[in-house]
Amino acid sequence: MSVPARVPPCLASLPFRGSRAVSEGLLTWTMLRGPTWVRLLPDVYVHRHGYRVDDHRMWCEAVALRLPPGAVLAGRSAAWLFGAEVLSRDAPVTVLLPTAVRLRPHPRLTVVRSPLPDEDRTRFAGLPVTTALRTAFDLGRLGPRAEALVAVDALLRRRVVKLSALRDYAEARSGWPGAPLLREVLTLAEPLSESPMETRLRLLLLDAGIGPLTAQHEIRAAGRFVARVDLACPVLRLAIEYDGDHHRERAHFRRDVARLNALRAAGWVVLRFTADDVLRRPDATVALVRQALAERRAPTPPHGHP
Repeated sequence: MSVPARVPPCLASLPFRGSRAVSEGLLTWTMLRGPTWVRLLPDVYVHRHGYRVDDHRMWCEAVALRLPPGAVLAGRSAAWLFGAEVLSRDAPVTVLLPTAVRLRPHPRLTVVRSPLPDEDRTRFAGLPVTTALRTAFDLGRLGPRAEALVAVDALLRRRVVKLSALRDYAEARSGWPGAPLLREVLTLAEPLSESPMETRLRLLLLDAGIGPLTAQHEIRAAGRFVARVDLACPVLRLAIEYDGDHHRERAHFRRDVARLNALRAAGWVVLRFTADDVLRRPDATVALVRQALAERRAPTPPHGHP
């Protein structure tokens, strides 16, 4: 009967440098080559029970152990650590390297080279990262345009960056690559946007000439709160909402029905869209909103007439 491998408590969950564990007598190289440990990067390992192939935090921890002096986690990885929803499940870790610093390439890494003054570095969640302000500045300059806006909105929503501060920061660096895109993004940014798909829906409508739209508009009737809607044209009492997967849950569905009935009683029309509507049927989505706006603008016929 085989004896289970000894697992030092300090190595039970987080990535670690293999050479350090060996030098401290915690493990041997033979043990590290066994099935108990997973090699993430050169000289970086994690216990097999702590390994999740799509765990971005685990990969950030692993990459941080290999960062040369002056390098930090940046871009979408830094934004994700700040709480912004900007990553796909299999996204590589973004690292920002000062111009003269070198780092061995790896499939789990995206390397960006850029000047990095000390004031643009910080530590967050125990890891070296670009500041939230520098992170928003970098992502707002990085196309495609919709992705840049989604990233900036997400960081503004987390309240780790203020729009006024980001505008001032960008203005002081107007000659940097991607600055024209960032200027456009800052004219579209909405700190009240509550999800990436809500940002995409708003941008789709703005690009179609539909607007201005009020984000997170609070609706009241007879002085009482009725609902808060994602996007609104208050003058015409038209609400436009993005419905994520959570709306399909039974309890949420029941609340939605009661909410929609209350909005209708208050004289509002509500259009609801899904990710498929925004991403795969954008023309049809725009057409529906335009039709609703036209109907709301049309004069109401006198009572008793068609």
